[in-house]
Amino acid sequence: MANSPSGDSMTARIVRVLETFTAERSMQSAAEIGRRAGLPSSTAHRIVDELVDAGLLERDEDRRVHLGLRLWELALRGSAALRLRQAALPHMEQVQSRIREHTQLAVLEQDEALFLERLSHPDAGANITRIAGRLPLHASSSGIVLLAHAPAALRERVLAGPLRALAPETVTDAARLRRLLTEVRRTGVVVAPGSIEAVSTGVAVPIRDAGEVVAALSVVLPRETDPDAAVAALREAAAGIEAALRADRR
Repeated sequence: MANSPSGDSMTARIVRVLETFTAERSMQSAAEIGRRAGLPSSTAHRIVDELVDAGLLERDEDRRVHLGLRLWELALRGSAALRLRQAALPHMEQVQSRIREHTQLAVLEQDEALFLERLSHPDAGANITRIAGRLPLHASSSGIVLLAHAPAALRERVLAGPLRALAPETVTDAARLRRLLTEVRRTGVVVAPGSIEAVSTGVAVPIRDAGEVVAALSVVLPRETDPDAAVAALREAAAGIEAALRADRR
């Protein structure tokens, strides 16, 4: 791909354009996209026009732009995340029917926990996660499981900080977090009260595929709830998901 005068490749500029979209900012003008992507106005308009022509972005009658269905379609083709979600969803539904709070599936992506799916009961307690949302690895139960089983270099990079506090009980001390990660690898579960919100407890277990941890399955409970039933349900579901992934490889 041709580089811009600043040295950025076209691919890098396209990624910057797409990354300006968030769950809270789903519609933008080309000028807003350019400003947020740090691109000259003419460059931003040209890239937006080309992405609209390709169906990766769509434009409404007011010329505001949003992510296109073509982008969603391409993302799902042959996606490892889609395979994982399809294997996990029936077992997540079983957890949800028993726990009746929030049940979530997350993977490691660029040093963060990326949430692929979330099931929630109408009367469930507080939870800030959302599908396609991200949380720091050290701050959520899913993230702690993923970090515990991540490559050593990634673990050390996260432990080197900074470890930002999302709530008063987020683990922000590197030595304490290191001990917690060791315990998670030993027990296969994490119970994290108050790490994201003071009123909630996150409980998570790993999911393995071909011997490697590929995801974390978690529930978010009201703080006063005993986590034992959730731990049992998650362990059972994780075993079912791993069996489904093995069967899919045959």
